[in-house]
Amino acid sequence: MTKAEFKRLSTIVAGFRGRKIAVFGDMMLDRYIKGSVKRISPEAPVPVVRVTSEAAVCGGSANVAVNLSALGAVPTLVSVAGRDAAADELSSLLAAAGVSPDSLVRDAGFRTIEKTRVIAEHQQVVRFDREHPAPLGRGAGKAALAALAAALERGCQALILSDYGKGLLEPAAINSALALAAKRGVPVFVDPKVEHFRLYRGAACITPNTAEAFGGMRLTQRDGQEAAEKLGLGIMRRLALRSLLITQGEHGMTLFTRKGSSVSPRHIPTRAREVYDVTGAGDTVISALALTWASGGAPEEAALAANFAAGIVVGKLGTASVTVEELLESAASWIKTA
Repeated sequence: MTKAEFKRLSTIVAGFRGRKIAVFGDMMLDRYIKGSVKRISPEAPVPVVRVTSEAAVCGGSANVAVNLSALGAVPTLVSVAGRDAAADELSSLLAAAGVSPDSLVRDAGFRTIEKTRVIAEHQQVVRFDREHPAPLGRGAGKAALAALAAALERGCQALILSDYGKGLLEPAAINSALALAAKRGVPVFVDPKVEHFRLYRGAACITPNTAEAFGGMRLTQRDGQEAAEKLGLGIMRRLALRSLLITQGEHGMTLFTRKGSSVSPRHIPTRAREVYDVTGAGDTVISALALTWASGGAPEEAALAANFAAGIVVGKLGTASVTVEELLESAASWIKTA
């Protein structure tokens, strides 16, 4: 990154504050039980975790909204929760993070999704989930789409679909959300689910990781940058996207952008850094990407911001977010001195 590019990014980031972004998707409550391991249980060959702390944070689409708020945006989160203690706790956590819970649909027949991770010495020992196995009720789905339509009517610069495959973003809901956004000229950004991959046709950008990109196209995963670029070009053709960002873990990201009838790839490397936890990194990527784009950034600038943000959040333990100050500090460290 040159000094001129950093100055340009700083100008874009200054425009984050107050940007209205709608988030539509599956939310959950992430619980963390942390402790230490000193011995193996005499009852079974498993570690005994001596608990030292417990905490709960927003997960899924709720974490996307929290990430947007941390960067200065004004997110409207549209999702479905139950009428239970976990939903109440999520609402409190959202409010504390500056995210209004007013657009959440509460359905008595739905169990708020909870994921509990047990972590010892910075390593995840086990995760157990509590969620509703039945399909989302039709009434709740309709209410969520109505809440999304209302949010877009109030004025949003972007829509993020946070698809965790937990029931809200079924094919009909995805099609309706894309249509609502298209009607108002709002660009749509998607954190995709493999089984819904081909439904995102016409989105401004989708952000699959390597496994999701190959899986979404029903292809066997292959290693190497050449394979990733061939795959990305195929996805751009099949889904008629404006852009595509394939995240590649320690290998960085590859952005594909459409200019006229041609599509060009650009690889964005990452720096070697200690990775504590990749939980929620995709939420951070889609948040930074969409917000930078909505604030006037070009796709390349949005992808760079997403790369910086992802590099920060994987260095934090558990579901986390990034601040504007951290983003600019990370970007500044990439300025070429030569």
